[in-house]
Amino acid sequence: MSLTDRVEALSLRLTMGLPEVVQRRLAGAPIVLDGQTLAPETQLMLRLKKLARLPSAERLPVPQGRVVVEHEAAMAGGTQPIGSVRGLAVGDLPARLYVPTTAAPEPAPLLVFFHGGGFMYGGLDSHDATCRLLAEQAGVRVLAVDYRLAPEHAFPAAHDDALAAYSWVVQHAASLGADPQRLAVGGDSAGGTLAAATAIAAAQEGLPLAFQLLVYPAVDARRATRSLELFSQGFYLTSEFMALANESYVPVVAERDDIRISPLRHDVPAGLAPAYLCTAGFDPLRDEGEAYAQALVAAGVEVQLHRFPDQIHGFFNIVGVGRRSRAAVLEIAAALKAGLA
Repeated sequence: MSLTDRVEALSLRLTMGLPEVVQRRLAGAPIVLDGQTLAPETQLMLRLKKLARLPSAERLPVPQGRVVVEHEAAMAGGTQPIGSVRGLAVGDLPARLYVPTTAAPEPAPLLVFFHGGGFMYGGLDSHDATCRLLAEQAGVRVLAVDYRLAPEHAFPAAHDDALAAYSWVVQHAASLGADPQRLAVGGDSAGGTLAAATAIAAAQEGLPLAFQLLVYPAVDARRATRSLELFSQGFYLTSEFMALANESYVPVVAERDDIRISPLRHDVPAGLAPAYLCTAGFDPLRDEGEAYAQALVAAGVEVQLHRFPDQIHGFFNIVGVGRRSRAAVLEIAAALKAGLA
């Protein structure tokens, strides 16, 4: 990390660590929408980004946008402790295995994790801090798997990679120290889409799957919801970002109804694994995620649905600064631990 990056990281950590009453003064009048109040630290972070005129990824050419996403993740994620990390190949895909300090005896529970980023951005580094925290706090192994990105690789490339990766894990569980009867899939945003679609394919193909961890998943590429109207500007994830993601990953409009990208538009298959699904109150994807949870419940799937009302899309990566976003991720880790107990 460069000196400039270290100074930026320190400044962000200090600002996000200020007493909440001070953060409120700096952030301005509370933002209240749909009966929810945005967390002061989050409001302050958004305000500082606006004042600094920092570019949003979707307003840049994709290669430069990827650099911005990686940089923001590094600033917000910090350095998180972990028992051990090793890189490996899952078939043809790069992957990273996180083993917690207090590891369960082998064979142990394992989460196969797919990162978010609109199918265009992100990778093993963008979600490294969060994967470390999940593994340590849940006491489970986390296998983060990279996948091909759009626009270079359009639909269904990312889905095919995710399903191939999970199938590989089922076949090679012993080499990972994993219990094939205590496997989970999970992801955030686009990664949540991949996890949900992989869980559906596992049910259809008879692959063992114990749990799915869905963090503000995108489950309807044709979304038209109240949360989209309310939160598509000013709360990190924008309507422009979502449009670019669709255009880049699913350029054929007719394919946007496919179950592999819009599972909310399809019947729930029999045998789907239990799920924990969480949303953020100030997230354009909030309503479709909650609708998907309700559809799973209606189909008889065991589901725990939780909304973090004061959070924005992207809070899952904010584990190294502030208090409220990290606390939310700790709750998610607790749900993962319970789901694979």
